[in-house]
Amino acid sequence: MDYNRLRFAIFVILGTIVFGTSSLYLVEGMPLFDAFYMTIITISTVGFSEIKPLSPLGRVITIFIIVSGITVGAYAIGTLLRMFIEGELSKIFGRRKLEKNISVMKGHFIICGYGRIGSIICRELNEENIPFIVIEEDTSKNSELEEKNYLYINMDATSEEALSKAGIMNARGIVTAVRSDANNVFITLTAKGLQPDIFVLSRASDVKNEAKLIKAGASRVVSPYLLGGRRMAEVLKRPTVVDFIDVATSNRHLGLLMEEACVSENSFLAGKNLVDSKLRQNYGVIIVAIKKSSDRMVFNPTPSETLEAGDVIVVIGRREDLKRMSDIM
Repeated sequence: MDYNRLRFAIFVILGTIVFGTSSLYLVEGMPLFDAFYMTIITISTVGFSEIKPLSPLGRVITIFIIVSGITVGAYAIGTLLRMFIEGELSKIFGRRKLEKNISVMKGHFIICGYGRIGSIICRELNEENIPFIVIEEDTSKNSELEEKNYLYINMDATSEEALSKAGIMNARGIVTAVRSDANNVFITLTAKGLQPDIFVLSRASDVKNEAKLIKAGASRVVSPYLLGGRRMAEVLKRPTVVDFIDVATSNRHLGLLMEEACVSENSFLAGKNLVDSKLRQNYGVIIVAIKKSSDRMVFNPTPSETLEAGDVIVVIGRREDLKRMSDIM
């Protein structure tokens, strides 16, 4: 709306200049440039004297030029000031609202770096309505982050201040996805120094640096290039298996998902074997594996396998069945 008003004001000013120049040229017989000059100094009200004495009609024209110029000029300046002030205020209040939302977040993930890898992670988390905060030093990414309604902080992710501001003490985990492996190591060390128990997922551009990230405290390390290469090889060797995994883990449109759920201490499942749990009969899910609290992984568990508090079961099922099952965990 303000841009339309500004365009209107500019159009009227140009119209006034054309009207004044042509009128003085025709009525007063001034040379075209003198008529243009007279119109400009009249609109600007600089106080220069008339180029030549004006007739009564010429003075009426001049009065019209002065009134129009002052009115439209004030209107244009007011519109510009309004656009500037409202824009700045919206930025200030928008930033304050953003900081307030960040300060009250709990159980979220912190994504360090909004590059090719970081943006994909954010998209996936956003589709599942999982809360997260992005730390990105490059301000050129702000417009995209704001367009997608992502919470973000423009700071260096290697600093303690940035991680603290992102709520690391209340965070569920942190992802180090910046390009430099050295910075990923530094972020991991800083995060572990602030919150020793936090889950850290680190990106390694070079496979050789995976061990360094593990030593720095990373809970998991992923090398995108190595992972991508292996995935491409699997497509060549076992395309049907890859298709099945894609359907089970990524294809949300079919309603079939592979999910994990932790057996809580108060769950009625604790202490029961798979047969007595009746997960298959009551919820129609397929139990693929059980990760014991000791980190031992039991693949394709037998019906006699006992569930214990702290166990994480990996299941495949329909979205609605998985939702019903999670309510009893």
